[in-house]
Amino acid sequence: MNIHEYQAKKILTPYGINIPKGRIAYTVAEAKKAALEVLPGGPWMLKAQIQSGARNKGYFLEAPQNKKSGIRLVKSRRHIMAEAGEMLGNTLVTPQTGPKGKLVSKIYVEACQKVKKVFYAGLVIDRLNANVTLMVAETSEDNIEEIALTRPERILRETLDLQKGPTAHQIRKILDFLCLNSKSAKSLRSFIRGLHKAFMELDATMIEINPVGVMKNGELIALDAKISFDDNALFRHKDIQELKDDYEDEDRRLQAAKYNFEYNEFDGSVGIIVNGDGVALSAMDLLKRQNAEAACFLNVKGGVDKDKIASGIKIIMTNPRVEGILINIIGGFLRCNLIAEGILAAAAEVGLNVPLVVRFEGTNKDEAKDILEHSKLPLIIAENVNEAVEKLLQAMEESD
Repeated sequence: MNIHEYQAKKILTPYGINIPKGRIAYTVAEAKKAALEVLPGGPWMLKAQIQSGARNKGYFLEAPQNKKSGIRLVKSRRHIMAEAGEMLGNTLVTPQTGPKGKLVSKIYVEACQKVKKVFYAGLVIDRLNANVTLMVAETSEDNIEEIALTRPERILRETLDLQKGPTAHQIRKILDFLCLNSKSAKSLRSFIRGLHKAFMELDATMIEINPVGVMKNGELIALDAKISFDDNALFRHKDIQELKDDYEDEDRRLQAAKYNFEYNEFDGSVGIIVNGDGVALSAMDLLKRQNAEAACFLNVKGGVDKDKIASGIKIIMTNPRVEGILINIIGGFLRCNLIAEGILAAAAEVGLNVPLVVRFEGTNKDEAKDILEHSKLPLIIAENVNEAVEKLLQAMEESD
C-alpha cells in the first residue's frame, strides 16, 4: 500500500524527521489560506498529491504546452490561486503514471526551504539477505534514477541491523560519503535512526526521502517523502489502513486487491504473471536485457483456487498495453495445475489474442503442462525463464 507525500511526512514526524511546515488544500481558496498559515510572506511550494514519483518532470494533460510541472515554486501570494487553479482538477502525466496520467484532486502547500545541499536517502528490504538496506546518494546534479542506471558507484548501500539500526561507524561512513560537514553528524544520526525505527515499527517495505535537504545550520530536513507498506501487515496498523486512497487506483489494481493479488503497471508491452516479487523482478530484469519492458505484473501469491487465478489472468489480458504475456510460476503452496486451469478459464471468457509463454516449475508441473498441451490454445511452454523471455519476444515480433 502506498500513501501520499503529505501523509508520509505526518507519519514520519514523530520519529524525529524534520519536515517543512505544510497544509493540504482541495480548492484554490483553501490553497491561499493554507499558504498564509504556513508562511505568510512566502515563498511556497505547491505540490500535486498523486501517488507517483517524478512529479517535477510531469506535465498537465489538458495543457501539454504548459511547461509547469506538478511541483511549483510560488514567490508571490497573488499568484497562489492562479497556480493552484492550474493544478487542481487537472490530469498530471509523469514518467511513472503512463500517458493517461492521474487527476490532481488535492495539493500540498508547503513552506519553501532554503538548503545548501540535497541528497537521496532510501530504505528497502533486502530479501536475499533478510535484512534492511539503506541507500544514499548525492543528487545535486542528477536524479536518483539516472544515477542508478549510469553511475551506480555513486550510491552507497549499507545493511542495517534489524534491531539496532545504523552503527556509529555507518553514520560516519555516510557522513564522509556525502561530504557532509561535521555539524550535520548529530542530525544525520537522528535522521537515519528515525527512518529505521519507522521502517521497522510500521512494517514498511520502502521509505524514500528524495530529496533530503541540508540547511545552513547543518540540520537535515525531508523535502519529500514516500512510504510503501506491507499489505499483509496492515491489520496491525488500522490508522495507516485508513489512509488508503482508492480514488487513484486503476480498476485493474482494485480488482486484483479483492483477491489479495499484487498488481502494478509500467510503460512497456509485456504482461507478467508470477507468484513472488523476486520472480517478477528476475523476469523484468531479463526483459530489460533484451531491450523490452513490462507493461504490468501480477503477483498471485499462494492460497488461491482456479477461479481466482482466472480472474487474475483476465486482469492482465484486458490491459490494452499488453502485447505479450509471460507466466512464470514456481510451484510450492501454489500448484502449477491451478494456474493452467485458470489460463483455460480466462481464455474461454476473454480470448487469447496476444502471444503467451508459460514456464512452470515445482508442484504439479507435469500435470499443468499436460493440461495446456491438450487445450489447443495458441500458447508456448518453456523450460526456464530465459527461454520463456526469448520465445515470448520472438513471438511478439512475429505477430507484428
